[in-house]
Amino acid sequence: MWDEFNIKTFDAETVVYRDGVFCPELSTIVGTDFRQNFPRPIHIIYVGEIAGNCRLDVNIFVQNQPVFLSARIKNKKPAFFNIFIKNAGKNSEFRGHVMMTNQNDLQFACSAEHLTSDTTILVDTKLIAERNSISKLVATAKIEKNCENANSDIRFSALADKTARMEFLPAQRISAVPNMANHGASVYRPNAPQIEYLRSGGLSGSEVDDALREAFMNDFSLF
Repeated sequence: MWDEFNIKTFDAETVVYRDGVFCPELSTIVGTDFRQNFPRPIHIIYVGEIAGNCRLDVNIFVQNQPVFLSARIKNKKPAFFNIFIKNAGKNSEFRGHVMMTNQNDLQFACSAEHLTSDTTILVDTKLIAERNSISKLVATAKIEKNCENANSDIRFSALADKTARMEFLPAQRISAVPNMANHGASVYRPNAPQIEYLRSGGLSGSEVDDALREAFMNDFSLF
């Protein structure tokens, strides 16, 4: 996964999807509906090229279970990517990195629900918006009643061509006192000193662009 998609793996149970299709030969467990505890963390890997409607459901119903998502996708045709996360496991946590490259028309929607107390859902979504692309990113985290001490963070960031069109809508709906609840959106623009520094090292224009993209995609702060 590292060589093909620049995805870091670790000692975990794995659930792997390539181009939106489940890959049993690369997975150690089946499905993303977790109703039993695993002694190791769970790593969901969702990689490749997508088109049309794609959906990923992650349901955690057990306590003390860490679940990680690494999604690295791109689209050349119109695509709609939905992620639905439900955490009903006390002291269980979901941490997601979603990395998307949009070359066409992309709609992304993430729904994250805290269904018991002491749950964690953190989702960091990064977008590279190519020339003339259209992107709409929507995410809503819900902390239901009697679900105190939740840790919730939903955030977007983008590295975009000047001709790209983008709309970001992150939100939190809170019905119980959380431990932490954040949401945000930002657009990254490389500055002149950064570009000059890379060029002074002998990189060409295209190599500078590649280096900036790679640095942007791999700069995560949630975990």
